[in-house]
Amino acid sequence: MERRKHFTKEFKLEAVRLLEHSGRPGAEIARELGIRRNQLYKWAEQLKGKGATRAFLGSGPRRAAEDELTRLKRELAQVTEERDILKKAAAFFARHSA
Repeated sequence: MERRKHFTKEFKLEAVRLLEHSGRPGAEIARELGIRRNQLYKWAEQLKGKGATRAFLGSGPRRAAEDELTRLKRELAQVTEERDILKKAAAFFARHSA
């Protein structure tokens, strides 16, 4: 049984750069790099869809900064909802107290 190979983000970015800018066929580049042709095209699609900063993050543990960002986004959504409720309540009481 063959173990899965793991490639670094830099390797994947360079492989896609070769595919897009070398003018050579993907099969030739893949053979040269020791990967499957369809894997090379899959990396290119991921890079195109997510951009260089979000592509190839892997499935390992998320970074602390990403966890903090997720927590802050959730907190912002909650605070925004609370603010909107208070605005509506203030408008309601302003109409009915006058």
